[in-house]
Amino acid sequence: MAEVKIPAEIRSEFGKGAARRLRREEKVPGVVYGHGGEPVHVAIPGHELMMALKTPNVLIRLTTDGKSQLVIPKAVQREAIRGFLVHVDLLVVKKGETVTVDVPIHTEGELAPGGNLLEHMLDALPVETEATHIPEAFTVSVEGLEAGASIQAKDVTLPKGTSLAVDGDTVILQVVSAQAEAPAEGEEGEGEEA
Repeated sequence: MAEVKIPAEIRSEFGKGAARRLRREEKVPGVVYGHGGEPVHVAIPGHELMMALKTPNVLIRLTTDGKSQLVIPKAVQREAIRGFLVHVDLLVVKKGETVTVDVPIHTEGELAPGGNLLEHMLDALPVETEATHIPEAFTVSVEGLEAGASIQAKDVTLPKGTSLAVDGDTVILQVVSAQAEAPAEGEEGEGEEA
């Protein structure tokens, strides 16, 4: 996974007013923590951060006051209606360190004919992996699966150095048959006299 380089400024003002001023300047308030150090409050350029966050579990090289460190997003808060970034928590990671992250699951292929539906039990698979080699997504084939079939976490092919952070028997996808709608009351026997 490629690193995204983003400059950041150390924040000294806190509270709602300070956060609103930062957002008006198109910056996002954030906190960098991890490895037993004191949390560092930062202001990050909003557009650069938004573009970086389009990649799940992105590895960010954050530069503050001439210091550079690798971080991954742990919590991202967005404004409910417009979706702009409100706050971000970033976790410091080191090369070779193992982290637990949720990796998105994508499907490919067509289900067996007959009105079957695919139900996603999990949208992302929790895995333990090396911080600088986080998979972007897992692709699972559902080609030809019929109603009653399921795919478990242990069925997903993991890259070297990555292990499941959930029980292998956890169902992530299952195929169900489409339910026919029951006729609405009054439709049965319409037009017939008793």
